[in-house]
Amino acid sequence: MSVEPAVLASHDDQQSPRPEPPGGRGGWASLRPLVLRLHFYAGVLIAPFLLVAAATGLLYAGSYQAEKIMYADELRVPAGGAELPVSRQVAAAREAHPEGTVSAVRPSPEDGATTRVLLSGVPGVNPDHTLAVFVDPYTGEVTGALEQYGSTGALPLRTWIDELHRDLHLGETGRLYSELAASWLWVTAGGGLVLWFGRRRARRKVRGATGRRRTLSLHGTVGVWAAGGLFFLSATGLTWSAYAGQSVSDLREAVGQTTPAVSAGLASGGEHAEHTGAGGSGDARGADVGLDAVLEQARSQRLSDPVEIVPPADASSAYVVRQIQRSWPEKQDAVAVDPATGEVTDVVRFADHPPLAKLTRWGIDAHTGVLFGLVNQIVLAALTAGLIALILLGYRMWWQRGRGSSFGRPMPRGSWQKVPPHVLVPSMAAVAVLGYFVPLLGIPLAAFVAVDVLLGEIAHRRGKRTYTPAG
Repeated sequence: MSVEPAVLASHDDQQSPRPEPPGGRGGWASLRPLVLRLHFYAGVLIAPFLLVAAATGLLYAGSYQAEKIMYADELRVPAGGAELPVSRQVAAAREAHPEGTVSAVRPSPEDGATTRVLLSGVPGVNPDHTLAVFVDPYTGEVTGALEQYGSTGALPLRTWIDELHRDLHLGETGRLYSELAASWLWVTAGGGLVLWFGRRRARRKVRGATGRRRTLSLHGTVGVWAAGGLFFLSATGLTWSAYAGQSVSDLREAVGQTTPAVSAGLASGGEHAEHTGAGGSGDARGADVGLDAVLEQARSQRLSDPVEIVPPADASSAYVVRQIQRSWPEKQDAVAVDPATGEVTDVVRFADHPPLAKLTRWGIDAHTGVLFGLVNQIVLAALTAGLIALILLGYRMWWQRGRGSSFGRPMPRGSWQKVPPHVLVPSMAAVAVLGYFVPLLGIPLAAFVAVDVLLGEIAHRRGKRTYTPAG
């Protein structure tokens, strides 16, 4: 939560450690120097990554509203009377854009909203994206076409910001930056929180303080208020990260808490082998019950808007209709419909998802700002702005502790020597286990310890010992 080693201590605290109270070696007094040193270096080394993640996260929080304004002509039309059948809307989209294949259809979810026909395999479109063709559901007029990414239907502006936040537009390698930030955010936040509450109440006051002490108090106050949200951002960010996210997935699979998926496979493809695609999609494929009948069948299974219809992948697959509302209350039910008979072959209800699957879904959606809509996005913006302020205040404290002419010196080495073995050994074991499951926490921490020990040994051999007293 800080880039300052003395977030909760004065300048004099760093130069001459205070005498320990009787019995202090087994309590907070023995741990405080170690927490200070870890808090300092975690902040100094990780703060640039956190700053980038916070700044891009702040942009992303505002991207939903910006998207509605920028693409209003494609997203909205004057509300009319009766809507055209979905199959006719798709046919209009295919007439305007015959390239690629129909990968999904998102019927207009509300009055005045356009229908999206999603095309995959379109030349010039990122293979991981689709081309969204927007259709007026009342007239069948095509209002535009934009590249779309992800299950939330991100359009170019939000997609660009999302990729900037996730990987700095550097692909899989770039994802390491955001995972590193998420892996260490809770460590810096937790360390600062412990240090803050470890201070005497009188020393936490902002009123009347000046200079570095005022900066310190402001930093601590903002950090305490933001700590819960920062822990949440760290945990949810790791949920779908590259390495720690895989550990989370493996754990969920091991305890039977994976997210169930509707089965699109049919018992036999022979009965309707000629029905290889979406009959109402406008593609040159064999006829089947069609998109309108499939949507009607989904409605009979209580799948209300917004929904997405996915055509059969092959002759032995069914249509899949799934709800795509990520705002509260979430709508995530899904059904599979046989394209030959129109019968429902499988149903998956969000209410029946395992607890960890629900928590993961809610956590990710809250992290991305969709769970509670505008309120969610405002809270995220406040959290990211608070994190930016914490980092800048931390650097300012570091500079002020150097008497305004240079950055201050860190907490002296050897603080771990003051921690009793019965506390140090279990702590090291816990850190090792945690580092295994969260490698971008464990690997940098191990590297820091190795370098710190090496530099300390070099200084010792040169007669410049910087270790704190062990007693």
